[in-house]
Amino acid sequence: MLTEQQIYGVYVPVVTPFSTAGEVDLDSYQRYVKNIVNNSIQGLVVNGTTGESPTVSLDELQLLVGVSRELLKSTTIPLVVGTGTNDTRSTVKRTELAANLGADAALVVVPYYSRPSQEGIIAHFRKAAEVGLPIIAYDIPGRSGVGMTLDTARTILEMEHVVGLKDCSGSPNLVTELARLRSKPVLCGDDLHFLEMLGCGAAGGMLASANVQTADFLQIYHYFAAGQQELAEAAFEQLRSLMTLLFKESNPAPIKWLLQEQGEIASDTLRLPLTSITSALAEELQVHLQQPDAVRLTS
Repeated sequence: MLTEQQIYGVYVPVVTPFSTAGEVDLDSYQRYVKNIVNNSIQGLVVNGTTGESPTVSLDELQLLVGVSRELLKSTTIPLVVGTGTNDTRSTVKRTELAANLGADAALVVVPYYSRPSQEGIIAHFRKAAEVGLPIIAYDIPGRSGVGMTLDTARTILEMEHVVGLKDCSGSPNLVTELARLRSKPVLCGDDLHFLEMLGCGAAGGMLASANVQTADFLQIYHYFAAGQQELAEAAFEQLRSLMTLLFKESNPAPIKWLLQEQGEIASDTLRLPLTSITSALAEELQVHLQQPDAVRLTS
């Protein structure tokens, strides 16, 4: 199971490929995830926001976790499974399922839509942690409608079985304070703030953009960890325009478009209410692809 010491570097939250009929495309998933894994990432995340988790059934989740476990069996890469919903009982059930399927940890988001109080957020995570599977808490107020305060984050991180935090709060303030307090490790979830948050004390990143040019995102982390700040900054700047395009419309639509364009998955189909990217963004991404040293998918 995942330990605090394993929370560092680059974790990649993968997409869930669908056929044009809207069914899970396991052939594409196996091919594409194998290429991601071959980059020696520090963690693989299945059924997160990038994996369109609200639209994935429990039966489909079981399939995806099983295939992922098989792809990782000859590696030491931990498998993190998104189990968080806006219903605590459902979150507990999904976390129990992930544990039974052999996940190394669960990614549990602050409950969305319900806008719970800070006390409600804490109670939600306490119930999830009682399952016994290591938990990475996930703070993303832009999607959940409410975020953790510093005190709430500290309380949750002090819980048994909570091993770390994914911070998508939109600023470096939370990770800065948690690092100062020597809390459990924090992973940056705001791709465009990755390098900045490393400098504020983040242990790494859980980065949707790392589905493309995976090796380059890993290189940023390695440069930073080696104290080569100028090289890290230069490498990050080379990826900035790509990251901006990938979040110009709702994630994971732009990533899926690129993965299909490069032959990694067969279709960029998303499940409603998400839809494919606009023609305008597709044109911008095409222009980017034609530039020297443009997108290399997983190497």
